[in-house]
Amino acid sequence: MADQPYSITGFDVAGIAAGIKKNGAADLALVASRVPCRAAGVFTRNLFPAAPVVFDRQLLAFNPEAIHAVIINAGCANACTGPQGMANAKETAELAALHLGAHENSVFVMSTGVIGVQLPMDKVRAGIPQVIDALQPDGWKDAATAIMTTDTRPKLATRTIAIGDRSVRLTGIAKGAGMIHPNMATMLAVVATDAFISQPLLQRALAAAIEGSFNRITIDGDTSTNDTVLLLANSLADNEEIVEGGSAAYQRFVAALADLCTELAQAIVRDGEGATRFVTVTVRGAASDAEAHAAANTIATSPLVKTAFFGGDANWGRILAALGRAGIRVEPDRCALSIDGGANATERLGEMQLVAGGVPLPYSEARASTIFAQPEIDVRVDLGLADGAASVWTSDLSYEYVRINGDYRT
Repeated sequence: MADQPYSITGFDVAGIAAGIKKNGAADLALVASRVPCRAAGVFTRNLFPAAPVVFDRQLLAFNPEAIHAVIINAGCANACTGPQGMANAKETAELAALHLGAHENSVFVMSTGVIGVQLPMDKVRAGIPQVIDALQPDGWKDAATAIMTTDTRPKLATRTIAIGDRSVRLTGIAKGAGMIHPNMATMLAVVATDAFISQPLLQRALAAAIEGSFNRITIDGDTSTNDTVLLLANSLADNEEIVEGGSAAYQRFVAALADLCTELAQAIVRDGEGATRFVTVTVRGAASDAEAHAAANTIATSPLVKTAFFGGDANWGRILAALGRAGIRVEPDRCALSIDGGANATERLGEMQLVAGGVPLPYSEARASTIFAQPEIDVRVDLGLADGAASVWTSDLSYEYVRINGDYRT
């Protein structure tokens, strides 16, 4: 059989409608490996973690070397659901393992949807055999569709790299459109690979990839109870095992993983609830990378800045005002600010500098407004202090965002 666009040796994937969502859309996904996988995970820092997050943290600590699958439901977050929610997460994992013929304690669980509602376990129980029957190597798009909530389109990406004389593949799916903010951005993602890599390095690679991708996006400043990124590696590429963090093989792997995660993270922002703009905020010249990130994040989460993006209003004063409250070192008379259309801008107007030395330059208001009205916008701030730099991806804040979240539960 010809190789499928996203398929990976040894993995089968599916997404079905199990009746969890009220609208009858696909809502149950499964990513399964035919052999045990090494696993890595990064989870929300929200202090109200959902039952699946608690369950997965415990499972990863207990069994990071022999995971078989991840089962994901949409339509119910199973968050703030107490002991019953934990029991439901555990039962979901156990049933999936049983029907897969896998050993106990080998299936992760993810959930997304409304908080404070118990999982409809009758539908989950009935859906698990169905989603297993639907497993196929090229089922990635079905799975990506089944984990959507307010997303308008599925999000998936793949990469192929050479490690030694072997071809190694990575494929990932993600969901997220609202409650998006770092640590982590509010979303779910599963990445699978056939790489042969030690578990400690797998965890290290995932943490590094997330720091420059999912932890660099923001839509509304809210972090979720359910944020989870899981990475499964089944070793079937049969490359020489990656065991050294300083090796060329590890560097090649982590670069591909970071690139894949960045594509998925940016796809989340592009599909942000009610979003009409994709905005890259880059801060350079900061005292450190951490301070640059703090500055870019403050600008990117400012409601006043985001509404200016929505209105196509080149109100750069809001950008500097947000920068001034970022809690980092700033010397106003060294600051510069420029704007440009992004890579997919409809008009190529070129970079336009608005501020130098903390004061405005003569510029065309009409041209600045045209740039702010582009579907993609680059905002560049130079603090003129040192070499610290960071970028954050964000969206505008529109009427549609308010409408979606004003009646999310109804």
